[in-house]
Amino acid sequence: MERCWANFFYAAKIVAEREGILDGFRVVINNGPDACQSVYHLHLHVLGGRQMKWPPG
Repeated sequence: MERCWANFFYAAKIVAEREGILDGFRVVINNGPDACQSVYHLHLHVLGGRQMKWPPG
């Protein structure tokens, strides 16, 4: 299972590199109905391009 997670995060790094956000990005995982999914599957969001602040928005 660790190998699977390592592959997910390696893929996220590749996406960040291709999108030009390698200097600062985060990975978010949404899964299930409480995450507002309509098609249930595990997926990663690679977010970057601006600093996140709290509260978000």
